Amino acid sequence: MGANGSEGRPAWKRHTRGEHRWPVVVAVVAAIGLQLMLPNPVVPQARYVLPVLELVVLVGLVAVNPFRIDRESAVLRMGSLVLTGLVVLANAWSVVLLVDELVSGRPTTATQLLTAGGEIWLINVLAFALVYWELDRGGPAARANAEDDLPDFLFVQMQNPDFAPRDWEPAFVDYFYLSFTNATAFSPTDVMPLSRWAKLTMMVQAGVALVVVVLVVARAINALS
Repeated sequence: MGANGSEGRPAWKRHTRGEHRWPVVVAVVAAIGLQLMLPNPVVPQARYVLPVLELVVLVGLVAVNPFRIDRESAVLRMGSLVLTGLVVLANAWSVVLLVDELVSGRPTTATQLLTAGGEIWLINVLAFALVYWELDRGGPAARANAEDDLPDFLFVQMQNPDFAPRDWEPAFVDYFYLSFTNATAFSPTDVMPLSRWAKLTMMVQAGVALVVVVLVVARAINALS
């Protein structure tokens, strides 16, 4: 065991180099691209405002901390939270507008409904992946510095360290998987939420995904018939 007493601990419980930023950059760029592809009825009138703000904040974060996310800074933390909030806000707005379009019964083709619903569903997955990644154990920088041993999400590798490499720790792709499975199964699968905020957030995401799927499919079937 090393001098700091952490040599025998799994990577997610000890100080590490921090994960690469590029997977998160790809996810945010994908979310922005999908937002720009949405049809006019399901985006705010000033459709470019939120995507531009998201891009500006993303560029700022990359410029200040372009490689590994291990620097703890109030400015960086606030920027990351603002970026996540903007992605969530943009998608929530689109969900409300989509529901309004579906409930109002305005004439829309099945193809348009399914396309818009699919894009919003995928943005929902990306948005909540960012939320889980950003908030679990205080965020990526706090996780890299092992500031909190109590996880908000319990991954299989945490329960069974023999099934993972010694340097395994949750990264963005793991939170993306969590978000995807929650949006498809509408419940936890192999990643368990432990904290109350994690349970409530997963509940909100599953509820949004369920509303989008049920309403879009129902209207699409009606339009086809």
